[in-house]
Amino acid sequence: MKKSMKIGIMGGTFNPIHTGHLLLAQYAMDACKLDKVLFIPTGNSYMKDSREILSGDVRLKMVNLAIAGVEEFEGSDVEILREGNTYTCETLPELKKLYPGASFYFLMGADSFLSIHRWKSPEIILANTALVVVTRDGVSYERLEEQKKFLEKEYGGEVELVSFPTIDISSSEIRKRIREGKSVRFQVPEEVRIFIEENGLYEGN
Repeated sequence: MKKSMKIGIMGGTFNPIHTGHLLLAQYAMDACKLDKVLFIPTGNSYMKDSREILSGDVRLKMVNLAIAGVEEFEGSDVEILREGNTYTCETLPELKKLYPGASFYFLMGADSFLSIHRWKSPEIILANTALVVVTRDGVSYERLEEQKKFLEKEYGGEVELVSFPTIDISSSEIRKRIREGKSVRFQVPEEVRIFIEENGLYEGN
């Protein structure tokens, strides 16, 4: 493996993965000149109600269907295999062992970025990865810059702000449409839509 390999980390519930996730990863890849983006479905997220979240295996299956044929995108089971709650501070050192010599870039939205100092062990996160923050319309750029300066001073972190167009697609809205018997075509990749329909996913939630 190349010592200088730059790997983006795209974490999330992916319940289900949708077109917005893929576009975000591509924008970040272009902006930061990444060699690869890892899509990592969360295991047991302490931040979300688990009752509506499908099993990790099923969510990873949808991720792999969504990114099939894209050489630079790769699904990872590193979090769904771990027992207990999922914490980013534990995932990053594990990835360092799996990809020795690589530089990591953690892709995240503005809301997560503004609260990351309240996550478990933010000093470990900032020591193991640069933060790539996706900015959108409606989010104060000045507030993002303030948080960037705070994290750089407090933890010696590296932060890059990447502009991204507002795309009004969400996993919760997709699940709602499925429950209502509406189409989610074009909101999710076609192979994911077929998989959801064939397996009756989200219909009873």
